[in-house]
Amino acid sequence: MTYTDMTTTALTNVNPADYYHLDALRENGYCVLRDADFAIPEEEFMDMEYMDWKSGGDTNFAPIASAVGNIECAGFWEHSKPDKDGVWTKNADICPTLKKYVESIGANYGRVRTIKLNPQSYETALTQIHLDDNNRINPKGTGWVVRTWLELTETPGAAMILRHVKDDPDTEVRLPLHKGMRYVVDSQRMYHVVMNPTDAARYSLITSIESTPLLGEWIQNNAPA
Repeated sequence: MTYTDMTTTALTNVNPADYYHLDALRENGYCVLRDADFAIPEEEFMDMEYMDWKSGGDTNFAPIASAVGNIECAGFWEHSKPDKDGVWTKNADICPTLKKYVESIGANYGRVRTIKLNPQSYETALTQIHLDDNNRINPKGTGWVVRTWLELTETPGAAMILRHVKDDPDTEVRLPLHKGMRYVVDSQRMYHVVMNPTDAARYSLITSIESTPLLGEWIQNNAPA
């Protein structure tokens, strides 16, 4: 599925054609970046306050930026905001490296949070494959909100499963995950979920971010050599 044949999304009744999109995501709906070249202390993502919030499996989330700075996983639209202009929560004080990283991207961020995903097989993961509701009440003519991930732990065998069509395995792509891996996904276009066939939790940083020339430049500057 490309932008030219996407119709108004069922999630939020928005038309992708009304928004600015990144060339880097136009063909495939995702791109993989160079691995992070900096260390993230484990306590930064282990010691934050997590919420029991389910999305894509048996998950917990630690909000680092939210709509108004509360520790919550609610959509920004519940505060009459698009998923932009995130406000740092008290968790941000615990993870200065992650906060600095998000700010260094240079584009407008919304939801910023770490996810803890407990083990789940490929088959179980597929029952949770979904689209994200990134662009509800996003003003027309602005940048389409996408998401970027930074993997925080080693989880051998874990993979991000991407599909253009939810129930069509022929459209599936798997991105094997490892610590330090970074990637960007148009997660309102691409069905996605993570399989974690290990006996340990997988942690990752997820940032909602606006598609703008600044984000495109950041992607270009961080493309694999």
